[in-house]
Amino acid sequence: MLPRTLYGPEHEEFRRTVRRFMEQEVVPYHQAWEEQQHVDRELWRKAGELGLLCLTIPEEYGGLGVDRSFSAVLMEEQSYCGATGPGFGVHSDIVANYICNFGREAQKLEWLPKMASGEAIGSIAMTEPGTGSDLQSIRTSAVKDGDDYVINGSKIFITNGYLSDIAVVVCRTGDSGSGSKDLSLILVEAERAGFTKAKPLHKVGMRAQDTCELFFDEVRVPQSNLLGEVEGRGFVQLMQELAWERLIIAILSVASAEAALAVTLDYTRERKVFGQPVADFQNSRFTLAQMKTEIAMGRVFVDRCLELVLDNQLSQEAAAAAKLWTSEMLCRVVDEGVQLHGGYGYMLEYPIARAWVDSRAGRIYGGTNEIMKELIARSL
Repeated sequence: MLPRTLYGPEHEEFRRTVRRFMEQEVVPYHQAWEEQQHVDRELWRKAGELGLLCLTIPEEYGGLGVDRSFSAVLMEEQSYCGATGPGFGVHSDIVANYICNFGREAQKLEWLPKMASGEAIGSIAMTEPGTGSDLQSIRTSAVKDGDDYVINGSKIFITNGYLSDIAVVVCRTGDSGSGSKDLSLILVEAERAGFTKAKPLHKVGMRAQDTCELFFDEVRVPQSNLLGEVEGRGFVQLMQELAWERLIIAILSVASAEAALAVTLDYTRERKVFGQPVADFQNSRFTLAQMKTEIAMGRVFVDRCLELVLDNQLSQEAAAAAKLWTSEMLCRVVDEGVQLHGGYGYMLEYPIARAWVDSRAGRIYGGTNEIMKELIARSL
């Protein structure tokens, strides 16, 4: 409806590169990855060779040093082709950011180049069984012992967890038992004794995305693995990045809705009922018009939020609102798309059916939408 003004020629050139990569290296293998419940490690190396990982990380650490608008382009193209398997966003735009923003120089030099090349895969371990969106109830502990921390606990629903080589783990470094004052972020390497990974979780949707439970049983790491050098800053560090993390979900949601509308339009124009295309019925036209309108409204708001990100002005409330509305909108759009497909909309060989099962998680991860409403309400 309205022309987008966010991107320039360099973005579109990058978009073409990403689109070719998705078409050649992701789409043909996605169904096989869904069956094994994680993508192949080789995909990460191929993405690294093309410079598609850790885009915003400075060049001296192996990244491209570009702004987050390029990350948004990659997310959009991944969504347009329905590729929910690759956890590039978590790796590049969340884990790498924590290391780059809060890590020691030695930590940046050790991990960021390997993450940019795809040699090392990163995960962020926040959620625990029984805590959900309540980060202040985290129980995983990191207790000092000599020059080390000894970590005990477990994490669940961890994207990239099964393949991860490095995890940013949210731990409690004090004895308060609850609250935010003694939470810290600690790097834990996958080869550490006592660090184990369960098999990928059997999810309803997003089957190709590597998501698993992590266990820490007397895991020893040096105290130098603490991010930020001072204990108890973990909650503040998380809050600094959470607005961007929630906008990522909004970016993915709008692009996924655009893709769902496109496949629904194609189907309803070709499929005939009672001698005419489904798209020619008034109910179909009105439904498609409603879908297009909602997507357009979401697109304008998310693009504006991305502009605020580039100016370091995006508020927690705006990010929460973007995540809340767009993830709900996506579910409405794909549900209508399924309905317009009729029985074929329930068949997983059709993109709309896969979008239907994949989209539901957006209202849960990144903080449930009920939590988003609470955050927005606090600003009233």
